[in-house]
Amino acid sequence: MRSNLPADGPEQTPITAETVMRYHLCWKHRDLDGVIALYHPDVRYHDFFQNRVLGFNDLRDYVRASLPREAGEDIVHSDRIRVDGCTAFIQYQVTVQGGEGLVAFQSSEAITVKDGLIWRVNEYATLVRQQGNGLTNAGPRPATSRLGLSPRQLSTMAQDLEHYFQRQRPYLDPELDLQQVADASGYSRNQISYLLNQVLGQSFYRYVNQARLQHLMASLDDDNAQAPIDDLAFSAGFNSLSAFYKCFRENTGLTPKAYLKQISLRART
Repeated sequence: MRSNLPADGPEQTPITAETVMRYHLCWKHRDLDGVIALYHPDVRYHDFFQNRVLGFNDLRDYVRASLPREAGEDIVHSDRIRVDGCTAFIQYQVTVQGGEGLVAFQSSEAITVKDGLIWRVNEYATLVRQQGNGLTNAGPRPATSRLGLSPRQLSTMAQDLEHYFQRQRPYLDPELDLQQVADASGYSRNQISYLLNQVLGQSFYRYVNQARLQHLMASLDDDNAQAPIDDLAFSAGFNSLSAFYKCFRENTGLTPKAYLKQISLRART
């Protein structure tokens, strides 16, 4: 069985380096056909985050769903590509932006080259959350195998959700629910719930109220805004003043009255 393994040794290093660099650039520039062309017919892609092993026939859909929407989008490489014989090692961070801040997946890949093509990929990912000025391990890895979502796909999904909220402003509807968002965004209820609860660490209604609060705060920054803040809260989609006051205090550390007084004092100085 030894003959099935790729040749290794110093002479293999330049071939590996060239192949993996081409692979990396195809990913970066969203070249789906270029990525697929670099896979060996006997490729095995092991995504440990999802606990999935994909063969050649599975990879086109997987890569299509995982490619960044824009060049270099939300993927930051934390080290240069390191090559040793027939294997290359890549480390990078995939950010996932949500309603309350930032989480990221610290990811790494071990890529083995055979006959000038990608023969094996072992991809690992660990979820970390923002804490203070840095990122900290988020604890046990969330299970995603039943949803089939890779870290890159979760990042794209979070962007789609943010863009939908920014452009369509569904949060202005006080009766907005998860099913409505799922229907409008094209993702399932389970996928959105997983992204918010397990990755971003917040409930659906907390996410929605964050968007409502951002809308209201933008109204407060408008010099022409004369409406009482309670009226602005209802206009932003809050369906109760208690929910509004709780959300406001959690995010500013102040009551609305104290916050407005602070703004007024700053305006006089």
